[in-house]
This record gives sequence, structure tokens and C-alpha cells, in this order.
Amino acid sequence: MESLSFQTASTIDDLNGILKLQDENHLQTISSLEDGFVTVRHDMDVLKKMNDFAPHVIAKSGERVVAYALAMTPQTKEDVPVLIPMFEQFDHLTYQSKQLSLWNYLVVGQVCVSKDFRGHGIFDRLYQFYRSTYEKKFDFAITEIASNNPRSIRAHQRVGFKEIHRFTDSLPMDWSIVIWNWTKG
Repeated sequence: MESLSFQTASTIDDLNGILKLQDENHLQTISSLEDGFVTVRHDMDVLKKMNDFAPHVIAKSGERVVAYALAMTPQTKEDVPVLIPMFEQFDHLTYQSKQLSLWNYLVVGQVCVSKDFRGHGIFDRLYQFYRSTYEKKFDFAITEIASNNPRSIRAHQRVGFKEIHRFTDSLPMDWSIVIWNWTKG
């Protein structure tokens, strides 16, 4: 396997690489839920706006984006309408006896590793870079994971995410909200 570089997305080619990988791994594209999947598709304008607030973290093999972890701040929540209910869930939760909305948190908008690069520790290394990029700027990372995505749930637990809430949306689909408190591991 060619050596990998871990960095923040800085070019239109990087963002196009994210969109390509996102499309290849979308719930409507994959053949098996066991492979893991992403549930949201972004367009270039939204992806770029999110990146302008907090650059996405990517892994590249040569010039190809082979993994990404999107960074999303509450300032961009209106730009991805399908994620507004997630932010509304956050607004009703507390963490360490403090309303979640009062924390300075970063949302992992989505994470994905290319199928042909899985099983090589890239997910963990991607999140290590994510943490080193953002742990001094944000209190923690938070995201929601579809409960029927066991590959993602196990991977997030492995790097240190802890579940703080479960809910069912209007589809109905079950979700787990998880936090990675950088001061606790």
C-alpha cells in the first residue's frame, strides 16, 4: 500500500475526492449494510462552506482521497437540512450537567474510509489527526451513528466515542449520539 498523508482539505480537488468517496459509500449505493455506509450527500457549495469554518480531515494515497472525516460547526447546521434534526436533538441534551448547546463542540459530519483501504488502521489514524487538529479549539467531537451501521459503531467506540443518547427519527431510523471527550481519552 502506498504511503498515506493525513491533512486538512485545502483544494477543490480534495473536496471533489470527498464527494466521490461519499457517493461510492452512500446507503443507496452499497450492496451490504455490513460494509458500513454514509447517509448524507453533500454538494460542493455546502462542503466548501463547512470546510471554510473548520477544514475537513482527509487521508490521501498519492492524489486520491481515500478517507475523510467531515468537520461541521453549529454555524453551518442550516446548510444541510437533513441534519437539522440532529442539531435539535443536541439542543435538548445535557453533557456533564451542562446543556450541550453551551459547549464549544465540533460535529463529525460524516466519516468514511474507501473499501480498498479498510482494515489498515486508517480510521484510527484519521481520527488521531482530527483530534490533534481540533482538540485545542473545541471541547469535544460529537456525532450520530445509524444504529444499523455496526461497523461504524464499533469503530467509533474503538477510538474513544461514548454513547450519550439514543433516539428514533421520523423515518423511523434508530440513531446513537456519541461524544469523544478529548480530555478523557
